[in-house]
Amino acid sequence: MNTLFDPRQVRRAFSRASASYASAAKLQIEIEARLLESLDYYAEGREGEAQTPSLVVDLGCGPGHASRAIQQRWPKAQVLALDLAMPMLRQHDVETSAFARALPRPLARMLARAPARVCADARALPLADHSVDLLFSNLCLQWVEDLPAVFAGFRRVLKPGGMLVVSTFGPDTLYELRSAFAEADAIPHVSPFASIAQFGDALIASGFRNPVLDRDDLVTRYDDLPALMRELRAIGATNALQARRHTLTGKTRFATAANAYENFRDVGRLPATWEIISALAWAPEHGAPIREGGNDVARFPASGIPVRRRVG
Repeated sequence: MNTLFDPRQVRRAFSRASASYASAAKLQIEIEARLLESLDYYAEGREGEAQTPSLVVDLGCGPGHASRAIQQRWPKAQVLALDLAMPMLRQHDVETSAFARALPRPLARMLARAPARVCADARALPLADHSVDLLFSNLCLQWVEDLPAVFAGFRRVLKPGGMLVVSTFGPDTLYELRSAFAEADAIPHVSPFASIAQFGDALIASGFRNPVLDRDDLVTRYDDLPALMRELRAIGATNALQARRHTLTGKTRFATAANAYENFRDVGRLPATWEIISALAWAPEHGAPIREGGNDVARFPASGIPVRRRVG
């Protein structure tokens, strides 16, 4: 069966980036901070009563920044930090030590219960049915091509009424880079990310209720194309498409792409656009239908969702 992504290349790229990710992933940390704010909705409860999760999963956890923040928020909860790349999980000891040293001693003692690390694939979660209260995932799902299938897996492991909080990249992400390399050759260099409508439809098709979706455009800037490419390698965001070129791009093609990218230069630097899609949804009760009377139980007006544009 032909697939869009090469999961082995995804694992290799993030394994290689494990030591550099924490210092290079400034944009990812910014998006993560916003996503962590959404956990207030879980704490408040659907009926307005405060609640605390027993089991939280941080899927695609990387070096564990969000996992530690979640554990700090709910010290008595069991937090599972899941990632496809084992070297990312090994970085948790390094990052956790630095994190604990920066905390006041009482807070450091509260974090004695560290998140448990699990090497696992988002497409086949090794978790029991209806065992998870809260599933958190920051910028992981852009590497998954079958969103309905992975959301069905999320629904399986979430308890009825459990909450899903996720973010991913949208189709306008790195459109400048995609356009520049299109001038160099016909081989794809940037992934075809799912749109917010496709993302929302996949949530609904999997039975999630009351989805709330949002999108933002963030712009980062670089001195030249090599600087952008170095950052992408440092965070593991390299080309993992099955149809990618399996040899080096070559100096001539790279020079052509770099020259084409110059058409986007603005205020002296090269922009890189990141379309961020975030979503919050609730797992349905046992036996709840996905459709009632031929209509979707939950719908959202994707065309009416505004895009906020921020420049870094």
